[in-house]
Amino acid sequence: MTAGIASWPPLSPGERSVAIEVLVHGPLSRTELARRLGLSAGSLTRLTKPLIESGLLIEVAEAGVPAEARQGRPSTPLDVVADSWSFLGFKITEDTVYGVVTTLRSDIVARHDRSLTTHDPAEVADVLGEMTAELIRDHPRLAGIGIGVGGFVQDRAVVGESPFLLWRDVPLAELVEERTGLPVVVENDVAALVEAETWFGAGRGLDRFVVLTIGAGIGYGLVLGGKRVPCAEEDRGFGRHWIVDPSGPLTPDGRRGSAVSLLTIPNIRYQVQAATGRDRTYEEILAAAAAGDPMPARVVDEAARALGTLVAQISNFVMPQKILLAGEGVGLMDVAGKAVEDTVRDNRHPLAAPVELETRVSDFHDWARGAAVLAIKVLVLGSAEA
Repeated sequence: MTAGIASWPPLSPGERSVAIEVLVHGPLSRTELARRLGLSAGSLTRLTKPLIESGLLIEVAEAGVPAEARQGRPSTPLDVVADSWSFLGFKITEDTVYGVVTTLRSDIVARHDRSLTTHDPAEVADVLGEMTAELIRDHPRLAGIGIGVGGFVQDRAVVGESPFLLWRDVPLAELVEERTGLPVVVENDVAALVEAETWFGAGRGLDRFVVLTIGAGIGYGLVLGGKRVPCAEEDRGFGRHWIVDPSGPLTPDGRRGSAVSLLTIPNIRYQVQAATGRDRTYEEILAAAAAGDPMPARVVDEAARALGTLVAQISNFVMPQKILLAGEGVGLMDVAGKAVEDTVRDNRHPLAAPVELETRVSDFHDWARGAAVLAIKVLVLGSAEA
């Protein structure tokens, strides 16, 4: 499994800059690439030569330009060979491991999921090893593995704390590397999603960008200067202390009126059940609210106004160019999007510049793709400092 890794030479800082620019923005001509990186033609040639020889970059024809009309090598675009390497991404939830195989540009080419019957770290690592062995049969040039976990991750290797898996100080990267022989990077799942969206998704090319996720919990990621801003409290209860409505509901998870109490799927379900005595799925609650059922409608309206308040506060303080709203809970926007928009408007200055709000219902394969992007970044960058 590791032969492909051994044949990929480590990249110098200059080579990494070239590789990343082409990976994220390519194909690019040498002239454009030199301009973007502030390099002379000679310096660029020196940096691109080993990347071409290693097979990471390739010269490609310009679309729509006849061969006789091309102006020589300076305008011949360079691109990555996207399908020359594959990467594995895993998203671990309480009861399932979701797996994807992606290309070098993070396009998903395969999906494979397995149920979890235990949270024992060694047995979970066994499952990941078995899934890798199955996937490598059809994708033999796997270059690395990324794993996303809901919780606090240290050094992209150790799960310091995961409330969903009841883990503390689990050396997950080491456990999976022992079973697969592949390099492994582990990260908080929201952080992984933010990295993927920054390089290949909604945040590509943006200087200030925010990802806000709602689902089983609340996730937040901030990008400044095109790079994710890490924080020590990452997924250690984000939203539990963000009080949106001091007189709001008290739920089993989160302080009274917090973002978690008002917005997360488990607490929305809890509120409706406590008021009606009937346990309903999140989708059933949204449908009942849309149909005018009073109690679900009230809970959904409160959730929408909480979301609008969060979006407004983020916009006021961070001034992002775009906010991506993602996660399995964003179906809320289909039912109560107007309440969200009205609340955002009510909590911002009338002359404030509008912030683009992009909504995307994400399944767990999107989160797994985010983990795969981390593996791509580590391999291309040649270090864990993505």
